[in-house]
Amino acid sequence: MISLLSVRQRRAIELTLGFLKPYRWQVAGALLALVATAAITLSMGQGIRLLVDQGFMTQSAQLLNQSIGLFLLLVLALAVGTFTRFYLVSWIGERCVADIRKQVFDHLIYLHPGFYESNRSSEIQSRLTADTTLLQSVIGSSLSLFLRNVLMVIGGIVLLFVTNPKLTSIVVLALPLVLAPILIFGRRVRALSRQSQDRIADVGSYVAEALGQIKTVQAYNHQPSDQQRFGHTVEQAFMTARKRIVQRAWLITLVIVLVLGAVGVMLWVGGMDVIAGRITAGELAAFVFYSLIVGSAFGTVSEVIGELQRAAGAAERIAELLQAKSEIVAPKDGLVHLPARVSGRLQLQDVLFAYPSRPTQPAINGLSLTVEAGETLALVGPSGAGKSTVFDLLLRFYDPQQGRILIDGQALVQLDPQALRRQFAWVSQNPALFFGTVEENIRFGQAQVSREQIEAAARIAHAHEFILQLPQGYQTHLGDAGAGLSGGQRQRLAIARALLVDAPILLLDEATSALDAQSEHLIQQALPSLMAGRTTLVIAHRLATVQNADRIAVIDQGKLVAVGTHRQLIAESALYARLAALQFNTGEAAPRLRGVADFNTD
Repeated sequence: MISLLSVRQRRAIELTLGFLKPYRWQVAGALLALVATAAITLSMGQGIRLLVDQGFMTQSAQLLNQSIGLFLLLVLALAVGTFTRFYLVSWIGERCVADIRKQVFDHLIYLHPGFYESNRSSEIQSRLTADTTLLQSVIGSSLSLFLRNVLMVIGGIVLLFVTNPKLTSIVVLALPLVLAPILIFGRRVRALSRQSQDRIADVGSYVAEALGQIKTVQAYNHQPSDQQRFGHTVEQAFMTARKRIVQRAWLITLVIVLVLGAVGVMLWVGGMDVIAGRITAGELAAFVFYSLIVGSAFGTVSEVIGELQRAAGAAERIAELLQAKSEIVAPKDGLVHLPARVSGRLQLQDVLFAYPSRPTQPAINGLSLTVEAGETLALVGPSGAGKSTVFDLLLRFYDPQQGRILIDGQALVQLDPQALRRQFAWVSQNPALFFGTVEENIRFGQAQVSREQIEAAARIAHAHEFILQLPQGYQTHLGDAGAGLSGGQRQRLAIARALLVDAPILLLDEATSALDAQSEHLIQQALPSLMAGRTTLVIAHRLATVQNADRIAVIDQGKLVAVGTHRQLIAESALYARLAALQFNTGEAAPRLRGVADFNTD
């Protein structure tokens, strides 16, 4: 049976079984309760037979009391078994889905950034929420319902044979007619269920994207276009779901007609036998009971199969996430352990790199550069020159296709990425703030710090004053991505965070680009203490930052064009002189400005 399944389906089954394995005792208990409740339900048919033949037909009050007493005992046992089954199955469903969500998130959080270039985070979020919710429903309800009704079908057919083989043959003849549509329509439902889940993920992705950029949407009056596109996406999801619903509706309808039709024929034959005296009324009543049990169980199974098919699609999608491999990992052999604090010497040796989404366009093309320990190096160049890509490679978000990058003489590919990143403090051009308090955002990179240390870092970053003006000071909750703060305030919080990390290497990616003149002046005063004793790489077009650097590296089209001090480059590098004229507005560079208005250093 398993060999007939596709690789993805087998993977989905293995995924589910893997998460159930730690709770095998709870699963065993649930199965035991499930079997017990199914057996009790089936035994009620014999109770009905005794009630009719020994209670009603004999007109004996004593036998009637005994039959009713036995029936009530069965009802009590069924109630206890059902409670046990429902609790254990629901607990297993919730527990397994919680484990799935944690494992998927734990896996995703370590995947290299290149994975997210080709996979939308909003779609991944849909898989982590909607798909796991569907799995919870199936594991915690539908699967139990399916197994219980399968047992009812099997046990009911056995008892039908025991009760009356002649009438049972009518039911058995109907089984192939019922199984055929289940197999035919079930395959279609499975394919459409997977498509339906994908369309639902598209809907969630579009919502997340539009609402995440709501200011841009409204600023450009893009709402009508978004409404139209979202409406189209929703309609696609609806049409796919409609096809799935039609298939399931036909499946359920055919099963009901075939099963209950067979029951009708059986009742006519059985009624004739009772009239002829060949069977008792109690036997016919028991047979009708078992027939209805088998028929309703078959109907339930055919309906639940659709849910199981949807769950199979969801499990496949989750399994795909767990199968994704990070390309940036610690080497299995030859792992090099860094000291707790490196000196900070960096080397890029003939590095060639292209992003996975643009494999034919090198972002870094044969770049060789050495940064001495404790040196401050500024990176300047036109937009798209590859400056920020250098930071991506140093932090080992990506590995170059050619060449080597070394820290203190050790190749980055031989290091544990987490150990490597502990040597860096990074302030990006668009600082990332998270939903939480101001204090939580500052201590993001260094959880074990005191309140005094947090305030000290905030003072150096000139953030303490505006933090105290917030409603709850350091305990003020920030909105999504720091909504409610100005660009300069977010940048100063990011600088305070970098100060707390106290790493030997500092990466500043346009760290003052979002600041007003006053804030920039304050940060420029703070930067020397931030850079002291650290190797610092600065991407900047601010004249003050560049002039304070020990050296300036000019990069264009992923290549190193020139290296030197500000004055040296003004005199020796035509590209730097043009950039300086545009961004710094220096008189000495102004004569070289003609024809180069397309350059900038953003």
